[in-house]
Amino acid sequence: MRIRTDFPYETTHDDIRIPLPDGTRLYARIWRPLTDEPVPALLEYLPYRLSDWTAPRDSQRHPWYAGHGYASVRVDVRGHGNSEGLPGDEYDATELADGVAVVEWLAAQPWCNGKVGMFGISWGGFNSLQIAALAPEPLKAVVTVCSADDRYDNDVHYMGGSVLGVDMHAWAATMLAFVCRPPDPEYAGPEWREMWLRRLEAVDPFIHTWLAHQLRDDYWKHGSVCEDYSAIDAAVLAVGGWHDPYRDTVLRLVEHLPNERVRGLIGPWSHQYPDRGLPPGPPIGFLQETLRWWDHHLKGEDTGVMDEPLLRSWISESHPPATVYPELPGRWVGDPAWPSPYTTPATHALGGDPVVVRSSQHTGVDAGRFFPFGNDADLPPDQREEDARSACFDFPVTDGPLEILGRPEVTLRLRMDVPYGQAVARLCDVAPDGSSTLVTRGALNLAARRGRDRNVPWPLGATETVTFQLNGIGHTFPAGHRVRLAVSSAYWPWLWPQAGSDGFVLEPAGSALELPVRDAGDHPEDTGVRFEPAEQSEPLRVAVPATSEEEQRPERLVVRDVAQGEWRLEVDPRYGGTRVYPDGLEFSEDALETYTIREDDPLSARTRSDWSVRLRRPERAWDVRVETRSEITCDADDFVTSNEVVCREGEDVVFHRTWERRIPRVAR
Repeated sequence: MRIRTDFPYETTHDDIRIPLPDGTRLYARIWRPLTDEPVPALLEYLPYRLSDWTAPRDSQRHPWYAGHGYASVRVDVRGHGNSEGLPGDEYDATELADGVAVVEWLAAQPWCNGKVGMFGISWGGFNSLQIAALAPEPLKAVVTVCSADDRYDNDVHYMGGSVLGVDMHAWAATMLAFVCRPPDPEYAGPEWREMWLRRLEAVDPFIHTWLAHQLRDDYWKHGSVCEDYSAIDAAVLAVGGWHDPYRDTVLRLVEHLPNERVRGLIGPWSHQYPDRGLPPGPPIGFLQETLRWWDHHLKGEDTGVMDEPLLRSWISESHPPATVYPELPGRWVGDPAWPSPYTTPATHALGGDPVVVRSSQHTGVDAGRFFPFGNDADLPPDQREEDARSACFDFPVTDGPLEILGRPEVTLRLRMDVPYGQAVARLCDVAPDGSSTLVTRGALNLAARRGRDRNVPWPLGATETVTFQLNGIGHTFPAGHRVRLAVSSAYWPWLWPQAGSDGFVLEPAGSALELPVRDAGDHPEDTGVRFEPAEQSEPLRVAVPATSEEEQRPERLVVRDVAQGEWRLEVDPRYGGTRVYPDGLEFSEDALETYTIREDDPLSARTRSDWSVRLRRPERAWDVRVETRSEITCDADDFVTSNEVVCREGEDVVFHRTWERRIPRVAR
């Protein structure tokens, strides 16, 4: 990582409050170049607290942009951090309307030339796209990283029409802890306590809303830009990583947006900005790459960015299974259109006799993290145990190498004797020594086979053919390896199991795997894909106290109770731990997620998440704690949710609330 200290412009930064039309003020930090000339503004708009939680990441990029002639602005969403107002649901109409107002306010400032760009990763990438679809006139360009165009089927809530047991629960629990954190009196002033208590009274766990909409209805269509790509007028640079669950959005955006206004970039990365150097690498000079985008679209400079291939992507070489890779072997390629003229579908018919697929309920325990962040236990380990719980079909690579780029597709002919079930398909790279590396995967709630917006029970004893795509990937299978399609009827804790699910019979006749095979020939676009080394501005000097060996716990622990047939997965998400900021804030957080299921009982599924957050300023005698507990269980008819929040100021409890809900299961 190269740390940049010399820039074309000297810079300054200020903390301000941006007024909204209803009088609410949003807390913002603005880095600006010292110049008399108006400059474009760049906006990153998040609920994650600019004064502490994202401050280290913010310091890597906002001053860098300011040093290159942009006003770079970080704003806390209403009801979060030090912003006024009450929190709402993710990406609700108020959040997006506020974002439009911020864009227009920035454009009207005397130091702005009237042109605005938006950028962000995850939540900030989502609302950048969504605000672009509302088309505020000053918004000319967007850089959206690790974001989704479909809130239902490409977010943390549902996958293939099934409830995401892992992140539907974990992210709702995380946001419950996040939204209950108080404003900081160092920045919010003496009214911080009143603001906090008003927020707490307005809190309602997200899980209530998310589970109340188990089909793809109008709730999910709101904010899903795939409903109308033509609404986006701004130029869009869509960025993803092959180890991020949102990467298919990049492929859809380059397919559906006009070529003159979109470019796509997919690397080997996890759910991180591509310059941060977190596994898996290699990182790239992402800030320099985005500067070319901003200079072209906001300053009118010919940087050549629109001469790049429509899609630049990384194709990984075969690699042994591991839960972390500092860097992956591979190469960059370029494709002039999407679907690519260099990619041809190759169909592999499944062979053999009909096979009963009745996976044990803990199948999926080796799935890895839904959101890899670059931690040591994020990625899936060797898949041999998962393969043993699945029906496997192998295809030898004899003429290799076999290079794929895009979304594989499976067609399965199934017979089922119960009304509800799930089909999960994993694509694995099997080496000569038998090790099995997960390449990509996909899933289908069989009641959603007619569409994600409806629930159609399977006719008992009937045989039907279903087709679904796996997540996109760029991967090379070498000669001597085998391409493995592994099919299971369970995938816990990623997918919440169906009540009464008893698996299915898979009939190979009429079933097939389709691979997007990329021509291995020389393509002119491939040779020109190059990136500068990663570069950032000076890091924020955050102190991280050492953790004793006794305090450490496994990042990902699997426990099996052999006698009871019960499996427990314990996950420490390791978002940040304890750190001390340069302004004196001591910030500590601890989280543990637990997923439990018995091998033979889909109704035994249970999730639990415990959070503890402490914010302390010794010089102010300010000490605040937030503790939350979130649980989901089920029976044949309902999901049962339980949430609890306890907030303390010093030793005094200032807020304590529990929520207990039963939410009917749509697909049982």
